[in-house]
Amino acid sequence: MNKAHRFLLAAMLILSSVFAFPQSKQTEIILLHTNDMHSKIDNMARLAYLADSLKNYHPFVFLVSAGDNFTGNPVVDMVPDKGYPMIDLMNNCGFEASALGNHEFDMGQTLLNKRMLQATFPFLCANADGSAAKVGQLKPYTVLKAGDAVTIALLGLIQLDDNGLPSTHPSNLKDVSFTSGLTRAKDYKWLKKENTIFIALSHLGVNDDIRLADSMPEFDVIIGGHSHTLLEQPKFENGVMIVQAGAHMKYVGKTTLLLKEGKILSRNDEVIPLGTLKNEKQSIRALIDIYNNNQEFSKVVGNAEKPIEGEDELGSLMADAITSQLGIDFAFQNRGGIRVPSLAEGPITLKDVYKLDPFNNQVVILSMTTEEISSLICYGYQHEKQIDLQVSGMTYKLTDDGTKKCKRVDMFDRKGKPLLPGMEYAVAMNSYMASTYKFDHKDPGITATVTTAEALIRFLGASGRINYQGVKRATVTQ
Repeated sequence: MNKAHRFLLAAMLILSSVFAFPQSKQTEIILLHTNDMHSKIDNMARLAYLADSLKNYHPFVFLVSAGDNFTGNPVVDMVPDKGYPMIDLMNNCGFEASALGNHEFDMGQTLLNKRMLQATFPFLCANADGSAAKVGQLKPYTVLKAGDAVTIALLGLIQLDDNGLPSTHPSNLKDVSFTSGLTRAKDYKWLKKENTIFIALSHLGVNDDIRLADSMPEFDVIIGGHSHTLLEQPKFENGVMIVQAGAHMKYVGKTTLLLKEGKILSRNDEVIPLGTLKNEKQSIRALIDIYNNNQEFSKVVGNAEKPIEGEDELGSLMADAITSQLGIDFAFQNRGGIRVPSLAEGPITLKDVYKLDPFNNQVVILSMTTEEISSLICYGYQHEKQIDLQVSGMTYKLTDDGTKKCKRVDMFDRKGKPLLPGMEYAVAMNSYMASTYKFDHKDPGITATVTTAEALIRFLGASGRINYQGVKRATVTQ
């Protein structure tokens, strides 16, 4: 038998075996995942086109969010029906589920409950109980189906700060009780046994996602949020794949799972820059254009002589607005409340202000001693592991003991003179700081009738052209 005949015989044997014993069918699951969209809607038409295109060729494509869909764009957050534009767009894009993020509570429970009822997808949170609150009973998990044989269980989890609450104004959390997400997740291990795939929609942050994977190898995938981490390659921990797609709708993650006979053969994830996609779903683009076409937000309220960049410059501007408008000694702005990286040179619009400061927090004024102010600065530094508080009316130098803890804080007034021990000053901060920061203060404070954003708008209107280039009022040394 020559070589050609032997090859032909081998090929025939292979083909006959394939037809005689057909291989079990493989199933491909695709999960498009976003997180921390923060009301950034401009790329949603690209996301919808991508999802629809994949569905044309793949039978099982699911679009999910890992939370913080709201807060960050006034055309969503500052309209009469707050938050509805985001729900409308998510519904029309075909989202299947979303974790409940901490910023979902920013609009208050009544509106959040309204938004959840309007959503065509569930908001998931296993470690919160809203049964006694206006937000209602939250759903801990949902199950998606991929054909008759494959089920995908999605479990929602929300982050908690040191005070045991999600990072939002405490007044928004009345009568809602929370437990540790890492602890509560263990109560749902049974979902792995009853479903083909077990996924966490986690709004815990990437560090806690790693801890979650270490304690619960039952998860096949953790789709993460909260920390705004761009994982360009998936992280594998204790056999669990951890993914996250940055923030602000700049990217979408694409997780691909290949299964055979109910077993996962492979897990992969890639992040896709949405700005590079040329095509858009036109019906979604039309909705975006309607929501963006709000002329009120284009009103010019100030003018920047130079770009205002970074937390030092932006935070100093925000704090100056409060001292100027309320006539007090000092004001502080926490870095977490600075929501844009810069303001461009030139006109500053109402939309710019609300993007910078979207939280609608009131100003709280307290009478504080030098020592109490020092404790406030130290708390912020030790909580954030870096300079947290920008300031107006003073400068300060913090000395670190080498372990990210305060050794000393030296504070100086506008003339450069040290603040004297025991002296009392009128100090202002936003109501979120006053409610959640742990610092020494005998005075409970009074709430002003102005919000931080309103103070900024008035300050800009009265200041003409402003220049904060190079302003730095807080430093740290070791």
